[in-house]
Amino acid sequence: MSDQRRDTIAANLVAVRARVEAAAASSDGRPGSGVTLVVVTKTWPASDLRILSDLGVRDFGENRHQEAAEKAANLADLDVRWHFIGQVQSNKASRIAGYAAAVHSVDSVRVARRLDAGAQQGSRMVDCFIQVSLDPAGASSGRGGAAVETVPEIADVIAGCRLLRLAGVMGVAPLGEEASAAYDRLVAVSRQLELEHPLARGISAGMSGDFEAAVRAGATHVRVGSAVLGRRPSLG
Repeated sequence: MSDQRRDTIAANLVAVRARVEAAAASSDGRPGSGVTLVVVTKTWPASDLRILSDLGVRDFGENRHQEAAEKAANLADLDVRWHFIGQVQSNKASRIAGYAAAVHSVDSVRVARRLDAGAQQGSRMVDCFIQVSLDPAGASSGRGGAAVETVPEIADVIAGCRLLRLAGVMGVAPLGEEASAAYDRLVAVSRQLELEHPLARGISAGMSGDFEAAVRAGATHVRVGSAVLGRRPSLG
């Protein structure tokens, strides 16, 4: 384990946590400790994840099933929670439920039911965020997510599954738009969801470039990679 690499990650982590704290305090006065920092570890080696764990990080985010499954198996000795944040292919959903404590990208009834089937095989509860499209009306950014009008149906299905827990909503701000406006739309969807599912208060929003805007809007979870780990290594 490189001491220089550890020092770099530690300093970045302190800086990100301070920014979360400041953003939370500037919006509604809540403590930054109320925001879960999910460090996005895709493409980074196990050695970096061990450094993060040693520094107190407990929430790791991955977006590719094969890589996530391998890391979860190889780092089974760590006390961490795996968050799947990428698009869920329905044919892999049941396997994702085998290691993911939370899935942030449930965008259809079919994916929800496949996740529940996988969770039942392992007899483990999986927290589910419904990924909501934040595209303005008539636009498509390719960021993915369920249409707002389909959220109630997906939520009801998740809530009715034996081993899925409806955690809330997730969104990715479209490129070329102020992130704060997109996250305000996500918060509005969250408030509507809470009317029928009062415990589904989670809002997963914000990445390295805009997590402060997400926290100010009310995010309870931020998904931050490069601001903690640096520029992602080349895959070749």
